Amino acid sequence: MRHVLFAMSVATTLVVPTVASAAETVAIACGTVGKEFELCKQGSEAWAKKTGNEVKLVSGPTDASEQLTVFQQQLSAGSSDIDVFRVDIIWPGILGAHFIDLKPYISDDVVQQHFPAIVKNNTVDGKLVAMPWFTDAGVLYYRSDLLEKHGQKPPATWEELAATAKLVQDAERKAGNDKMVGFVFEAKAAETLTCNALEWIDSFGGGSIVADDGKVTIDNPKAIKAIQTAASWIGTISPQGVLNYEEEGARGVFQSGNAVFMRNWPYAWALSQAPDSPVKGKVGVVALPKGGADGKSSGTLGGWNLAVSKYSKHQKAAADLVKYLTSSEEQKRRAIQGSFNPTITSLYKDPEVLKANPFFGTLLDTFTNAVARPAKVTGAKYSRVSSDFRNAVHSVLSGSGKPEEKLKDLQKKLTAMSKKGKW
Repeated sequence: MRHVLFAMSVATTLVVPTVASAAETVAIACGTVGKEFELCKQGSEAWAKKTGNEVKLVSGPTDASEQLTVFQQQLSAGSSDIDVFRVDIIWPGILGAHFIDLKPYISDDVVQQHFPAIVKNNTVDGKLVAMPWFTDAGVLYYRSDLLEKHGQKPPATWEELAATAKLVQDAERKAGNDKMVGFVFEAKAAETLTCNALEWIDSFGGGSIVADDGKVTIDNPKAIKAIQTAASWIGTISPQGVLNYEEEGARGVFQSGNAVFMRNWPYAWALSQAPDSPVKGKVGVVALPKGGADGKSSGTLGGWNLAVSKYSKHQKAAADLVKYLTSSEEQKRRAIQGSFNPTITSLYKDPEVLKANPFFGTLLDTFTNAVARPAKVTGAKYSRVSSDFRNAVHSVLSGSGKPEEKLKDLQKKLTAMSKKGKW
């Protein structure tokens, strides 16, 4: 059996009795946030039993940027250690040249069941380099019991969120819970902050950092107002600790019962409703607030896909695993057990899926019309764009810079990087 090595990772081999000597071992890189690894293991094991093959599960860094760096190193070296890669929605343009075309392995009628926008995103130079596995968009979680207790309703704007969060936070602290905070979100200087900040800016009508035509648009009054608004939360309704929170940091505070509101991805729903969750039955989910009366609700497009390395020695078996894991049946199981948003439209009408995730139906528009990060237009330079963007935003949130100055500097830096919009 081939041994797989992966930097900064933990590997688990699922030993499945083989039915033939031709059995192959397929290595798949799984995610580790929430129930991801567990569900990936279960799905991969089911495929292995069905086909008589074996699967080696590999987990890497939780930080998406660190994952990308490791994957780039492996793929650039032509390593065959990983057969199936878990690919962020923003990576096809960056890593696509290292993946096989899945069209010969997955029929058109199956591909067409998935959200067209994601299939288009995963198509590079005419090749389907990744299959949609689950989609995401940022949503707002709230303590339904606390809002009802204090006569409040879910906020429609960021201004309303700040006011409601402060009111409930102060009242709960006065009543004895000195750990209560108004709002937790992901403000660590990582890709997760890029997602949060893009939501704020887009909700105020401030664009998406770089426009589809390649022009840098970040230095504008609405973007400045959005970042200024977010900075006002730190130390008032949000603890200083959010400056180092990723998804799990924010979820930990909210699920322990010590936050009124939380911005996160849909995966956090199933965990909040687990039998041992302190907030089970006390949580609601709505679209993120608008940037004022003239603004809009905006969730950043997230989600992950599965791709097969062109350096794999088991391409056919690996493609079959991808086909199985992205199937309607498997996506339904993951939606029910882990709140992972399907990429297949019909599942948003499935009674069992909606029973497990009541907000899937009402927020379908949020998931299908989420704002995309400028990964496609910036291509291989996206990682640098995102890093410069989130670092500028983080400096404002931490009080070490003014938004108008930081965004002006960022505009100059990205414009130079873009070669006048050519990228």
